[in-house]
Order: sequence, then structure tokens, then C-alpha cells
Amino acid sequence: MNHLENILDKQLKNRPKEVQFCKRCVISNQRPRIIFDDEGVCSACRFSDEKNKSIDWKERERQLKNLCDTYRKDNGDFDIIVPGSGGKDSAAVAHKLKHQYGMHPLTVTWSPFMYTNIGWRNFQNFINSGFINLLATPNGKLHRKLTRIAFEAVGDPFVPFGYGQISYAFHIALKFDIKLIFYGENGEAEYGGSTKNNYLPYMPLEDWAELYFKGATIDDLISWGIKNNILSEDDFTKSDLTFYRPPPVEDLKGKGIQMHWFSYYHKWVPQENYYYSAEHTRFEANPDGRSEGTYSKYASLDDKLDGLHYWLGYIKFGLGRATSDAAHEIRDGHISREEGIALVHRYEGEFPKKYFKESLDYMGISEEKFWETIEKYRIGSPHLWEKVDGEWRLKHKVS
Repeated sequence: MNHLENILDKQLKNRPKEVQFCKRCVISNQRPRIIFDDEGVCSACRFSDEKNKSIDWKERERQLKNLCDTYRKDNGDFDIIVPGSGGKDSAAVAHKLKHQYGMHPLTVTWSPFMYTNIGWRNFQNFINSGFINLLATPNGKLHRKLTRIAFEAVGDPFVPFGYGQISYAFHIALKFDIKLIFYGENGEAEYGGSTKNNYLPYMPLEDWAELYFKGATIDDLISWGIKNNILSEDDFTKSDLTFYRPPPVEDLKGKGIQMHWFSYYHKWVPQENYYYSAEHTRFEANPDGRSEGTYSKYASLDDKLDGLHYWLGYIKFGLGRATSDAAHEIRDGHISREEGIALVHRYEGEFPKKYFKESLDYMGISEEKFWETIEKYRIGSPHLWEKVDGEWRLKHKVS
């Protein structure tokens, strides 16, 4: 029996059956689309070498200044959109574009599923530091059902958030006739993934579904939900789905709308973004001292489902939040590989219990159904998981 036969995440079938860890950081070849070279070094580490040694960042900043000079509106109208939550990265990007490059940003936010207290406070602190913001909150009844479908069908309840996080900004750009959209980092380059856009300032619009939506669109989720009696056509209208879908590519191209990554123009260092946003937008770190599943305290604090999202990556790929944090900090030179390994061994796989009950209530599932779904993903990943004395154990750990 194929336990993943009814699963929409197309990335799962492409996982290498032999687990390999990078010789330089702590990531494994289970991360979707990551590439390992003949020396056993991952594509993210190789890109980090280029960031530190080969890329002319003064030239890249000159390109950014020219871009801003081309699109800046002298009458003070909005000339750039910055999607974000008020977290350290989007806050730093918006603040720099406004105060260092003289742009007039309209910031837009696709609402988290359930705001944390610190997430809401950082969002308000960001706005109060001098920004206009449009906050979009989707149909709550539909969004909850889509979240449950994503959990069961994709193994990640965050998928409906990802749809809006990407698509909403492009709809607003069309409505306001704003040509530039600036996101933070190219995650495929920074964290390991497809390398085909590493040296482009943007992502081709055609790549969204594959690289950001796990190969499954909102229509795939809806079809799965209807087929499995979680959703009915009475639960939504066409308008409810507007911001889950990007506008037609031809409409965006016709208006000359472009998306760019700030990380193309400035070397992307998350820790520096933290210090910058703390100083300029009153960003606050996690008051609990660190986030569940990792040792860091300043990333992905907005949503009560954040911890579950990262933990499910650990279930599906053997890679959780501590691995992601440690790998980037090793590449940034903040910790050694040995320190990173120790942190992964200590925190990786820690279950996100703080908001677990609220997450179940939000998705409308029982704890029994939750663990039944997790069991399905573990059984469907025999190269990663094994049962020892009745307990599930990850077969491979970085060493």
C-alpha cells in the first residue's frame, strides 16, 4: 500500500532514498531541489561562497539605485510594494527602501492564520514606525477548511498562507498601478533549492507553483477537499478565491509589473536584519527566549501555526527548524559546523506543544486524526523513519 498515493505534495516523490548531509553545513539532500556537488557540498553553501567572494555588492547596489531612480514617483505617490508581516526581514527591507533609497512603499500583509501576541505587537510597531499597510484577511470559514486540507493532502497547513503571501501583492500592484514589488530573500538560493534563478533579481512568474506552492495550486486543494468530503462548493464563491490565485501573467506583463528580491542587491544576513529592525522599527524577539524546535529567537514569530509548519518539514524531510537556522548561521560565519550539529541534536524535532490545541481547533480535527495523518507520512517515508520498540525514530542525523 502506498500511503502517499493521495498526497498532493509532488516534492515527496523526488526525495533521494539515500540520505546525505552537506560537508559544510547541516542540511541534507532531502531538502527539495537542493543540489550536492562531487565534494559533498550543497548548493546553498556554494552560493554563500559566491556571496562572500565573487559578487560585487557595490555594483549590485548601483543597480538597485538605478532601478529606484527609474520607478520613483516625484509626486510622493506609492511607487513600490513591500509584502510583509512586520517581521525582522520585511521590516528591514521596507525601512531601507524608504529611508535609504527614497521610495514611497505601500506595505501589504496577508494575515497569519492566528496572530501570536508578539507577532501582532511587531506588526503594530512596524506600522507605527512610519508605514501605510493594507491587511488582507481571508474568508475565515473557507480558510480553516483549506488549512485542514493542506495539512492532510500536502503535509503542511501553511500552504493557504503561501498562496496569499505571494499572490495578494500582485493584485494590489495591478489595482494601484505600482510597477515594483520587493520581497526579501530568494529562498531557493539562500536555503538550498533550484539554482536556475540564483543570478536573477526576480523569479519568473511561471515558476511560482513549482517553487512556492509545492506543485499544488489552490484549485488542486479545492478538488482534493471536495473529493474527500471536507469542502463543498457551497463553502466558497469565485470572489473568495481571488487572492489565493496570482493575477494572469499576461496582465502583469502588460502593466510592466516586476517582482524583485532585496537579497539580489544586498547580501542577505538574517541576523543583521534582526538588529536593523530592532533599532528602526522596534522589532522584538520571542519573549519566551527561543522558538520551539530551534535555538533562535527572532524568526517566524507571527503565527501560532509557525511551529507546526516547521515540525512537519521534520516529519516529511527529516529537516526541521533548528537545521534551517543552523545551516544559514554556519554559512554566515556566526557558528561553526560543530556548534551547528550540537544545536541540531539538542533542538531538532522538538514538538510545538504551545499552540497545539489551538491549531487542532483551528483546523477542526481531533488529536487522533492529527496523529493518524502524521503516521501516514512517516510510514510513507521508510528511508527516513523506523519504529523501534513502538516509538518512531529518525534513521539519520547529521554528524
